[in-house]
Amino acid sequence: MNREYHKWHSHRLGRDMELLVFGHAGAKVLVFPTRCGRFYEYEQMGLVEALRHKLDQGQIQLYCVDGIDEESFYCFWSQPWDRVHRHLRYEEYLLNEVLPLMWKKNAHPCVISHGCSFGAFHAVNFAFRYPQAFSKVAALSGRYDLTLAIEHFRNLFDGHYDEYIYFNTPSHFVPNLSDSHTLDQLRRLDIVLAIGDSDPFLDNNRHLSESLWNKGVWHTMHVWQGRAHSPKYWRQMVELYV
Repeated sequence: MNREYHKWHSHRLGRDMELLVFGHAGAKVLVFPTRCGRFYEYEQMGLVEALRHKLDQGQIQLYCVDGIDEESFYCFWSQPWDRVHRHLRYEEYLLNEVLPLMWKKNAHPCVISHGCSFGAFHAVNFAFRYPQAFSKVAALSGRYDLTLAIEHFRNLFDGHYDEYIYFNTPSHFVPNLSDSHTLDQLRRLDIVLAIGDSDPFLDNNRHLSESLWNKGVWHTMHVWQGRAHSPKYWRQMVELYV
């Protein structure tokens, strides 16, 4: 299996960023790590191995990016405004540095946004904000409202709310979408959500799913037995949904 390591200094983030590429051809998959995870996490969790047959056959090519959650949404020593704006710089890095690299290396027309747990939030949020850049979203065990406080999960903005948070909260902005062009782009996507029936964010997934249906956005939502929020389950899910 082809495996490549890439590292460069991102002036948009003011720091070095790293990523791993797996596979040689096929649909390009932008893979986000879980909460505060690193670019090598997907491989360490056995998810690359779970997709080996698709990688070896040239069906997909993975681009596993680094996360900066500890500098953005989970940087609790900074102000909420700074947290979301640091995330926006990360978004610029993805748009202007990672996606161009993916297209330079691979001309396959299909681009998939994918992640597990907090990576599923990134996958959905990024693809829904820029649906023209993607063909598919595969989001596993995700949370799509960072203002919710459930179990030990806190409101990541400490009660602060503004337009930047709104437009980075899929559960909030999807129900109010009215632009026909944006909706047409979303309706073009192959959207797959998967969540456990005892996951604390099951209702949040159902709310997002209902909002998508209300906007005429076809998608599938798979509810697994139990919490289903661990690499053991994700290794099974990626074979089915990525």
